[in-house]
Amino acid sequence: MLVLLLGMGIVLYSDVHLDKKMIRRISIANMMMFLYSISCYAETYLGNQTEYSMFRPILSAFNYSLITFILVTVVMIMFPNQKGYLFFPAIMNAVLCFVSIPTGIVFYFSEDNHFCRGTLGYLPYFINALYLFYFIFNLFRHSKAQKEDLRLILYISLTSVICLLLPLFASDSTSHWFNMTIAVNVMLYYVFLLQKYTKRDSLTNLMNRQSYYTDAERYSNNITAVVAMDMNGLKEINDREGHKAGDTALQVLADCFWEAARYGQRVYRIGGDEYVILCIDTSENEVLSLIERIRQELAKTSYTCSIGYAMKTDDSTIDKLYQLADAMLYNDKKQFYERTGKERQKRRI
Repeated sequence: MLVLLLGMGIVLYSDVHLDKKMIRRISIANMMMFLYSISCYAETYLGNQTEYSMFRPILSAFNYSLITFILVTVVMIMFPNQKGYLFFPAIMNAVLCFVSIPTGIVFYFSEDNHFCRGTLGYLPYFINALYLFYFIFNLFRHSKAQKEDLRLILYISLTSVICLLLPLFASDSTSHWFNMTIAVNVMLYYVFLLQKYTKRDSLTNLMNRQSYYTDAERYSNNITAVVAMDMNGLKEINDREGHKAGDTALQVLADCFWEAARYGQRVYRIGGDEYVILCIDTSENEVLSLIERIRQELAKTSYTCSIGYAMKTDDSTIDKLYQLADAMLYNDKKQFYERTGKERQKRRI
């Protein structure tokens, strides 16, 4: 546990990829798990003594409180856009746990140093379960994430639930599994975040060109269509309003493509204003529905793009599909400029 947490601290100190807020949250979780580990060890040591110690209820209250705060912090690490009121149940739990030291409302200790649950003895587990269910709710709410992303987050949530509930049904020795499990899961998620930088575009958070090539090879037998998109008028925006406005436009388009895509429709940014969707096991009707959803999403913005698509045939390769989709896109762009009367900037090669 110490090796893991200290190693995480060293890695975080030298991290140049994640933003400061994310590094701070992971560092706080790291520190709380370190304190929880020490406190658990001390409480277990006192629990093995024949004589009751006045420090044991203090440590128990501290541990019950800290577990909940660790869970809240983990939720905010994995879903950063949460509000501060998410901490309210954790604060309420901590207050009741420390009030329990003189009152025994949550827990108390018998004269022979045995742990006993009070009237609200299962309150910490209930609150922790609420946070875990909230975590899983957010997981499904963000279920448009790629399948490989969901696998890891599901693994993290399931192992956390199991190790939280084990002490209710198994030996007390399993109570210490939770902090180690959370520490390992935070480390796994940190590695996952770093991995995202190698396969995602930093501006739009869509998968990048290298991911496109990798997935085109990996799913070559299952890809049934390729959809190509290219923004109209990016150079004009850059020249008129600056590159920051152009970046904003690219992000808005990426959000539109992401909102329009469904399961099995993987979205990539492969160039400046060039995007591709690889459609896995998708019929032509579903591809046309995808394109219609894209146009509906774009209609909510001040931007437009040209779109082309190609369906797989017996002798087509992914490169050939992209070339056919790009040719349709080129014609769509030509029609756009003829229709609007705008001056067309030559496409860079």
